[in-house]
Amino acid sequence: MNRGLVDSFLEYLVAERSSPENTLKAYGSDLEDFLRHVDGMGLDLKTVDEVVIESYIVHLRSRGFCPASINRRISTLRGFYRFLVEEGITDGDPASAIPFTRKATRLPDVLSADEVERLLSTPDTAIPRGLRDKAMLEVLYATGLRVSELVGLRIHEVNLHVGYLVCRGKGGRERLVPMGESARRWTSTYLGQARPHLARKQTDVLFCSRRGGAMTRQAVWHAIRGYAAAAGILKEISPHTLRHSFATHLLVGGADLRSVQAMLGHADISTTQIYTHITNLRLKEIHERYHPRG
Repeated sequence: MNRGLVDSFLEYLVAERSSPENTLKAYGSDLEDFLRHVDGMGLDLKTVDEVVIESYIVHLRSRGFCPASINRRISTLRGFYRFLVEEGITDGDPASAIPFTRKATRLPDVLSADEVERLLSTPDTAIPRGLRDKAMLEVLYATGLRVSELVGLRIHEVNLHVGYLVCRGKGGRERLVPMGESARRWTSTYLGQARPHLARKQTDVLFCSRRGGAMTRQAVWHAIRGYAAAAGILKEISPHTLRHSFATHLLVGGADLRSVQAMLGHADISTTQIYTHITNLRLKEIHERYHPRG
């Protein structure tokens, strides 16, 4: 009987919803797992209540399922029991009252000021590629650009005299971002001494690859990982780590959230607020380390 209800639901998804094959497989897999749980308790799918579903969620957690996987199964059960109610097979929907599992907020990795200094000092500025990488790291940390925004920069979008660059972010939105003195100086040096050796063909991209065209995001990622290892930084870092560090260090230094939001190009300030959690954790660490009663 239980198996027949699951099959009826899957047939409904095909006939009424025209659900794609991968969706059917996901629903089928989820319901198979739930069915084993219900059968193991000697129950009927039609008489399952909230307590049974909650016991199933506890069972999933004990098996090491992450919140996203648990939420997918809750969503599957909601759809399944909604179908049973609409078909008049059951009177109540025990899954509708089951809340989704809250996903743990993972705070991004951030470099300390000392780690940033070590990272930025690693490239060999005596060679063109090293000078390019030095300027590139300085710009990433000074502006908080995404790596896709960095590799897409054109020379005419950088105004070294004023100290700003024009960046095209997500959705094609343009924003003006200040560069800072160090990034301006190293970018100017790179343009004068290194870029002519790298730009082997006519191109207006700011940071050129060894082949003379635009760098790829993967190339930037590999370069930063290599410099981090050379600098003795044990954290697993990426270009986004410099973006996180940029935002966190600004807020620690007293910058207001709206200004940081504008510089990062976040459409919603709630996205920027993650960095306030980081700074609060940092303050807590300082308090615990240095306060007599910490």
